[in-house]
Formats: sequence, C-alpha cells, structure tokens
Amino acid sequence: MNILILGGGGREHALAWAIKQNPKCDRLIVAPGNAGIAAIADCADLDILDGDAVATFAEENAIDFVVVGPEAPLAAGVADRLRDAGLLVFGPSGAAAQLEASKSFTKSICDAAGAPTAAYAHFTDADAARAYITAQGAPIVVKADGLAAGKGVIVAMTEAEALAAIDDMFDGSFGSAGAEVVIEEFMDGEEASFFVLCDGDTILPLGTAQDHKRAYDGDTGPNTGGMGAYTPAPVMSDEITQKALDEIVRPTMAEMAKRGTPFQGVLFCGLMIQNGQPRLVEYNVRFGDPECQCLMMRLGGQVLDLLQACAEKRLADIQANWADDHAITIVMAAKGYPGAYAKGTVIGGLDSQPQDSFHMVFHAGTAAKDGQITANGGRVLGVTARGATLAEAHEKAYAMAQGIDWDGGFYRSDIAWRAL
Repeated sequence: MNILILGGGGREHALAWAIKQNPKCDRLIVAPGNAGIAAIADCADLDILDGDAVATFAEENAIDFVVVGPEAPLAAGVADRLRDAGLLVFGPSGAAAQLEASKSFTKSICDAAGAPTAAYAHFTDADAARAYITAQGAPIVVKADGLAAGKGVIVAMTEAEALAAIDDMFDGSFGSAGAEVVIEEFMDGEEASFFVLCDGDTILPLGTAQDHKRAYDGDTGPNTGGMGAYTPAPVMSDEITQKALDEIVRPTMAEMAKRGTPFQGVLFCGLMIQNGQPRLVEYNVRFGDPECQCLMMRLGGQVLDLLQACAEKRLADIQANWADDHAITIVMAAKGYPGAYAKGTVIGGLDSQPQDSFHMVFHAGTAAKDGQITANGGRVLGVTARGATLAEAHEKAYAMAQGIDWDGGFYRSDIAWRAL
C-alpha cells in the first residue's frame, strides 16, 4: 500500500514509525512531516487544510490510504473531500469532528445521551459569562468553544483567574476559537485518557494512558499540550473501563448515529475518575499527543491493520493485541513553553540514542539545518521507552533524555509519578 499521513508532530512521527513496520506498507509519505519523520518517510510540502490539494496529491502519488493525524484538517472536512474522491481515509467527517471542534456541541450530545460530564453553561457574551462566574465562584473551568491547539482550557483556581480568562478569550487571544465559551464545574479526581476505534457501528477499545498537562514537576505551572504520558493507566481498571464504555462512549456513538453523523475514527475520551465513577472531561477526534507516542510503541506494526479495518468498517473482525508491558514518553520542550520560546536552538546527542521497538525519540517540533537538528516548536521531542514494568520503562526513558544535549530545552523529571 501507498500511505499518506497528514500532520507533522510527534503523534504523526509515532504513527509513521508504527505503520512503517507493517509489511503492507510499500511507500509512506507524511505531509508536512518534520526532521525526524524525514529519516523514515518521504515528506511533502502540502497544505493539509486544503482538501482539494490533498486529494490531487493523493491521486498523483497513487495513494491507497490516507491517515489524518491532527484535528484541524478533520474539523475542516478534509476527510469528507478525500472520501468524495474515492479514497480510503482514517478520520471522522467534518460533522462528526464537532465532538472536538465545538465544546458546546459535545455538551449537547452528552445531554441527549445521558453521558456523565461536568455541569456547564455556554456563552457568546462576555458580561453574561462574567456574571455566571461571579455567581458560581471558583475553582471553575473556562474553555474556548472551538479548536485552540490544546491551549483553550483554563482551570481557574480563583475567581480572578476565571474572569481574566474570559477577558482573554473575548479579546481574541484564542482567535475565533474563543468567540464562544463554555464554563464548567471543576471536577475533582484523577484524569485518564481512554482511546477507542469506531467504524460507525462497532466500537473497539484500544488502550488507556495518562497525560501530564502542567508544565512543571508536581503538576505545577501553566497548562500545556502535554509534557509526558504513560500507558496503561492503572486508574483505568477493567470495571471503570467498562463503565466508560457503557455510560459514555456507547451512548455518545449511538446519539451521533441517530443524528445522521456516525463517528468513524479514533475517539479520545478524556475522563475524570472519582470514587470509581468516570465522567467525561472532553472528547478529541484524533490520537492524543503525547499519548500516541507511548501507545504506538506498544502496538507496533499492527496499527496499520487496525486503522485500515476502521476505515473499511470491519472492526468487528479484528482485535488489538497488546504486549503485557508498559511505555512512557517524556516531552522535551523549548524553554519558555507554553509561553514565548526561541526557535533554532541546536539539539545534540540524538545520533547516540537507541532506535528500536523499545526505545525511540519521536520528533515533534524539529527542523534540519546545515546538517544539524534544530528546535522548531514548543514541544520538540518525545523520548519514549518500553519496559516489562513501568519502572523499567521510566528508567530507560530518563536515561535517554539525559543523553540528549540541548541547552534550550527542559523536561519534567516526574512523569508517571502517580503510578510509581
């Protein structure tokens, strides 16, 4: 098969690395890719938000299967355009992608499906939003309704923080994503990520992970797109996983189908677990980043078979075969992230890192310049390792991170602390 992956982050590097291991993969192209991806696949300079351009490129390159990595092209309806062109695509329709693209849409789905989630209110007016916060008090959660690249959620521990978030959103700090806001109750508990594949009919549980959103050790500092993850998540017991399937995922998928927008792709369920009861924090319609990196490390080449079965609506005939082990990803980010940070700093020591089915450095925001790898984003590398135990994976991953020479970067030293 000739396969095209859309995207250029750590998630797409991990997908490319896993798909490349499957003997069915003949040629692999990633658009736009990054410096790490370029070592294992062809990279193409392509506007992945332009469905017509992607369809033309796919036709010209005899592409058999397209895997859409990030949320933005999905929300823009790129998967629809590719399906209209007769291509096999992994990723939901633009209508189904509203589960991530609109917080208020997701809340309405949860209301209709009876799926347990946080109490909320939806606002298009800043004064009304401020009045609601004053009435409710803090802690409280303020979310940009639209896509904000993982940065549109403010967990405000004080009323002043919440009011400042409203000002930022309605003043345009999050672009059009903040033109509407959803304000939610603050949910206590332990957060976990639960991934399922859905082909419009069949739901296949794929795996669990736990992300680390705060920038610094001890879960302190500002929220980020994710500073590390590990899989599986111990908090997701068999009983809680089954509850999440029966009370949240299945009712949501049934409601989507009922509305004429069946979901086909990967559903990433962000859950809050308290006293054995899962509640939905949010849905994403693509693999998480950095969760994808440690999931792919454990799944390997079978990922292509799973994604293809999902796209061909035959998930009922396939299952995921997990190794009984653990994986961890440590994100190395540019100093200053998630605020202002410098680009172009040189990263050394990458050539000395092992690259096999137990050790990988996935590139997220990198570029190649004059024979050197340089930082080209906020989250730059995903140092990933597998082990028979989480402690073994942890030890391997941190040994790798310590071997990377990058003065312009930083990373948390306590990834997986809850489980360890």
